[in-house]
Amino acid sequence: MQQLLMIEDDARLAGMVADYLGQNGFGVTHAPDAQSGLARLHSPGVDLVILDLMLPDMDGLQVCQRIRALPGSAGQVPVLMLTAKGDPMDRVIGLEMGADDYLPKPFEPRELLARIKAILRRKSTAHDAPQQLMQFGSLEIDRDARRVSVKGQACDLTSYQYDLLVALAERAGRVLTRDQIMEAVRGRELEAFDRSIDVHMGRIRAAIEVDPRSPQRILTVRGVGYVFARQQD
Repeated sequence: MQQLLMIEDDARLAGMVADYLGQNGFGVTHAPDAQSGLARLHSPGVDLVILDLMLPDMDGLQVCQRIRALPGSAGQVPVLMLTAKGDPMDRVIGLEMGADDYLPKPFEPRELLARIKAILRRKSTAHDAPQQLMQFGSLEIDRDARRVSVKGQACDLTSYQYDLLVALAERAGRVLTRDQIMEAVRGRELEAFDRSIDVHMGRIRAAIEVDPRSPQRILTVRGVGYVFARQQD
């Protein structure tokens, strides 16, 4: 049984979510605040974090940053962020902080379940993939280890950003629309806010480009989408 950690101060909501997800085959641990949630992540066994943006002891964005700073697999655990705020900018900021997905409150339990399954499916598929090393100049993508490096230095990417990079690299030289990129990574149509792709692309560029303001690896095709350059350094 896959284990989820829900960091949420609303005990009633957490209980309802835990009951619903439990009926669908997931184990759910509830942490009512940031400190207890972060402490739980120091122990193994968490497959995904459901993180509320508004917590009593710490902003959810700060929590997300701290999760990404944790060593080893704990820092790579997928994060699905929840928030009662409706401003799209909150979503952008959450993605910039390292969240893999974002769901505004109130939400349909079925959509939450679908998003969780999609995130975990991407993770599982990646781990089951055969060993393969992709090399583009000094950029190396180790698909077996899910590791990206430039000149031997590891790049800090979330699980979702890694999948986006691989989707582009597999189609090097081909211009992809945002919808095609999202379909390649998710295989579903739940994500309507396609500008989130731009946020992730900015984070990927910051990690792999020599000068993110003048990218040479991931190029923008205005009015269409993105293309991964075949020839690189």
